[in-house]
Parts: sequence; structure tokens; C-alpha cells
Amino acid sequence: MTRPHDLPDLARLSARIGADPLLIHAAGGNTSVKDGATMWIKASGTLLADALTRDIFVACDLPAIRAALASDTARADRAGDFACVPGGLRPSIETSLHAVFDQRVVVHVHCVNTLALAIRPDAEAAIAPRLAGFDWAIVPYTKPGAHLACAVKAALGPATDVVVLRNHGLIVAADTVDAAGRLLDRVTEALSVSPLTQAPDMQALGAVAGDGFVPLPADDPLHAVACVPWLTRAAVQGSLYPDHVIFCGVGAIALAPSETPGQALARVAAQGLPPPAFLLCPGKGALIRADATAGARALARCLGDVLTRLAEGAEVVTLSLDQNAELLNWDAEKYRQSLNAG
Repeated sequence: MTRPHDLPDLARLSARIGADPLLIHAAGGNTSVKDGATMWIKASGTLLADALTRDIFVACDLPAIRAALASDTARADRAGDFACVPGGLRPSIETSLHAVFDQRVVVHVHCVNTLALAIRPDAEAAIAPRLAGFDWAIVPYTKPGAHLACAVKAALGPATDVVVLRNHGLIVAADTVDAAGRLLDRVTEALSVSPLTQAPDMQALGAVAGDGFVPLPADDPLHAVACVPWLTRAAVQGSLYPDHVIFCGVGAIALAPSETPGQALARVAAQGLPPPAFLLCPGKGALIRADATAGARALARCLGDVLTRLAEGAEVVTLSLDQNAELLNWDAEKYRQSLNAG
């Protein structure tokens, strides 16, 4: 197929943002460009950071996606049905989300500065002063896929080019790759906040480690979440965004006084939940499974980056038990995770 002239430019932008842990974690996020009746979008399970060294873009039938969204959201969720060349990598699970924008270029990131505001119950009020002057919209949390795409479409105005997804992330759209990159930079700068820092007690943390868990590197921001009581309380309330559930399990687990990692694992298993990728040790720091995948490590760090930017005293909104379950049992996410098992 003839590729759009600016696909190499999109690959360069994708690689740039994919290498920035304040924007992208593991296989999260996606980018796309429309070229007539074809939309080229990042393949599910691939890494934006690899865009310059691997062919990560899949061509999709744009009119067919839009027709499915208009008439049958169940089919619109089967992104693989719209690949122009079947049998290869699957298009992103958020293909339909990109299709609802009229702009040629769409960039979706899981920006930690955005998330620190988008997980709050007063998210719209907290974000509005920062995005004054932008044509933006905010959309309630909806499971990624066709239903989210429909919710975003309903929120778009004639010139809306910035969308905040509550408990999920950020989308920017423009007619050129360069304009999309510049808009992303402007929005993320407007939402930026300095993180709280707190050094861990690595000696005490090492004494608690065991049962397959080891201390995170001393500079990991998740340590601050374990060492600052109000951040720990926010973390253990539940899952804050989808990729955390997929790569790290449901919510965050803090060790009780004198509890070992093995006892904490047994406690989680008794609740019927998947084993956690990391454990918070209040007042000491954070442990992670020694065999944790790169994706789990990236999302553990993401939680630290998000919560250390949460305003002191701010409440958080968590995903419900049903919302956690629909992510854990979603075939599209199991496929994506299988490609990131290393």
C-alpha cells in the first residue's frame, strides 16, 4: 500500500513521546495519521519508542470503522476487522477512538501530569484554569474501545483538538504531525506540576524484602508514595487508570505492620484478586517482584509519578470492581499483554 508522506514524521514523534516516561508507559498510548480512506495507527502491543526501528503502524479502513461506530459498537470494538491487510499485527484497541476525529493526526498519551488531575473528583474544575485558551473537552471514564470513542465524539465541538479522558489520559489532534507535536508540548506544559520527593529507607526496605520481592531502585518515585502517609492512603483506595490494572493488578497493596510479602500475597489471593506486581512498605519504600515484566515496572513507576503530583488533600476517584473486572477479562488486553510478557 502507498504510505502517507508524513508517516516517517509520525514515527519520529512517536519515538520521542514513547521514550518519555512522563507521557508513555510500556505499550500504552497510540498515534495515527489519516490518508484519504485509510488510517495508519500504532499496532496493539507495540511500543511507540520502537517507531524508528520497527514498523509499528497498521493500515485500517477508515470509512468502515466510522460506519461500524455509527451502527454497531460491538463490531467497532473488533479493531482487527478493519485492517487493510489481514493476518498481521492488530490495530490498536483504541482504533475507533482515533477515527472519530476529523483532524488527520491524533496522539493519545497517558501523561502523568494529566492523570494527576484527571483522577480527581473535581478534575474539570482543576484542569479548566490550566487549559484556558485551548479548545478542549473532558470525558468521563469509559472502558477503552468503541464506547469511549462514542463518548469522545459526543463531546467534540467543531474545532476541539484537546480531550482529557478522566482516569485515562490525554488526546491531542491536528492536521499535521508537527502541529500535533507542538500542541502536545503546549498542553503538557500547561498541566505540568512539580512532583513531591521523599527518599526511601533502603536499609529498612531490604530487611522487609523477600518472598520474591526486591526493593525498587532508590530513585523510583513509588518510594515516595510508600513513605508519605496521605499518598499511601490514595494509592490503596483502588485502581486509578486501565493500564495499571493490566500490568500491575488491582489497586495497590500496602504491607500491614509486621506483615511479610508472602503474607500480603496470601491476603490478596484470598480476595480473589491477581497477585500484585509491587508492594508498598509504609515509612520505608516500595518493593517489586523480582520477576516483574518491563511493563509492570513501567506502570509501577507511573503510579509514583502520578501520585507524587497529586495536590495534597485532593481526593481520588478509582475504578469500580466491575470496571477492574472488565479490563482483566478483556481479550484485546490479554493479546496486548501477551506481546509484552518480557
